[in-house]
Amino acid sequence: MKRYHVTTFGCQMNEHDSERMKGMLESLGYAEADAAQDADVILFNTCSIREKADSKFIAHLGHAKRLKREDPERIIGVGGCWAQSVKDEVFARFPFVDVAFGPGQVHKLAEFLTTDSLTAQGFFEFEGFTGHLPRKRARDFQAWVQISAGCNMACSYCIVPSTRGREVSRPLEELVEEVRALAAEGVKEVTLLGQNVNSWGRSLAARGARARSFAELLHAVDAIEGIDRIRYTSPHPSDMKEDVVVAHAELASLCEHIHLPLQAGSSRVLKAMRRTYTRERYLDRVALIREHVPDAAITTDIIVGFPGETEEDFAQTLEICEQVGYDGAFTFVFSPRRGTEAGAITENLVAHEVKVQRMQRLVEVVQRRATERAQRLVGRELEVLVEGTSRTDPARLRGRSRHNKAVNFSGLASPGDLVAVQITGASSQTLTGELSLLASASAAAR
Repeated sequence: MKRYHVTTFGCQMNEHDSERMKGMLESLGYAEADAAQDADVILFNTCSIREKADSKFIAHLGHAKRLKREDPERIIGVGGCWAQSVKDEVFARFPFVDVAFGPGQVHKLAEFLTTDSLTAQGFFEFEGFTGHLPRKRARDFQAWVQISAGCNMACSYCIVPSTRGREVSRPLEELVEEVRALAAEGVKEVTLLGQNVNSWGRSLAARGARARSFAELLHAVDAIEGIDRIRYTSPHPSDMKEDVVVAHAELASLCEHIHLPLQAGSSRVLKAMRRTYTRERYLDRVALIREHVPDAAITTDIIVGFPGETEEDFAQTLEICEQVGYDGAFTFVFSPRRGTEAGAITENLVAHEVKVQRMQRLVEVVQRRATERAQRLVGRELEVLVEGTSRTDPARLRGRSRHNKAVNFSGLASPGDLVAVQITGASSQTLTGELSLLASASAAAR
């Protein structure tokens, strides 16, 4: 039996796509190898959002080149956003690569592997959803669900629209059918994926169907028996409507967690980023969330050092972090991406040492406020979905609360169990606790 190995870089959509790659390969008779050196097919699902992801991938590709030299019959494949972004030069730069494909052409990998092609091939058209392919999930009780592909936004720093194409939504009925099938397989938690989930449904009208709203989809998935938790990522502040926020208060399965990317706290910088909202609009969305779902965890993305960012601009970002009190944040130093408007800027660039210093200040504020926010959970009993053994203490279990907080706790339970945990401690990232006596007895009985 031939074996494969997939290395994934980047976002949750890439994780979803990798699960589809694995499912497709196993439907062809391949088995997964634990390490690249043991595989007949070595695949990389790449990211091109930030320079760090590029550099990390190139190092892995160098290792694959050495393995290819040892066994010329071994197939090296490169998929994802990075492959799409360098589609015109990938084979010239890396002649040992056998197949390359963009996010919209994952299915072509099977076509390549089942032919007797003797030449390298590239597939880069925007075509179809990976959500239609077979899957191999990382966990039996959790699943990614791709609700749309592509993005219609034009953020000046982002390469995604050019690597994933224009936004296309999957029909509501198709998505409901997929989630219903997942529930029948024992899935308890689904995460709805899109580059801008709030705008799901608008493009359906262009294909002859009735336009839908994201809130409609949330209500439809909540009505499916067996689905205990719904998550989604990522929304866009411009499209975060009241009906979605109200759904968090009304729907039992919709988790109390909203990821609302800020990117910058200065309206001037947001305009340069082409983010289509102002500082005031963003804070209005936060106020709406706090009004309807007071206990909601709000997380965010922030870019430091965008070209032209002044100390005053950065101070406004810190002000919002203090005011909102995020439960967590993904923070990034700006890195120019070729093919983007911001990547071509050559004036008013922020010095590297200034970026690093600002990042340190930002992380201090984010972590301090996240720690303060987490204290509200100490002493409470939270529902936790058990994921496995704690990464730091094998004698304890690890799971995730509805607020999307990692929870390490003592007690007896199995992966996939929903248990009640008494929270005894909290840091900016993690909660600690003990399984409640009632929950422990119930788990032991199972």
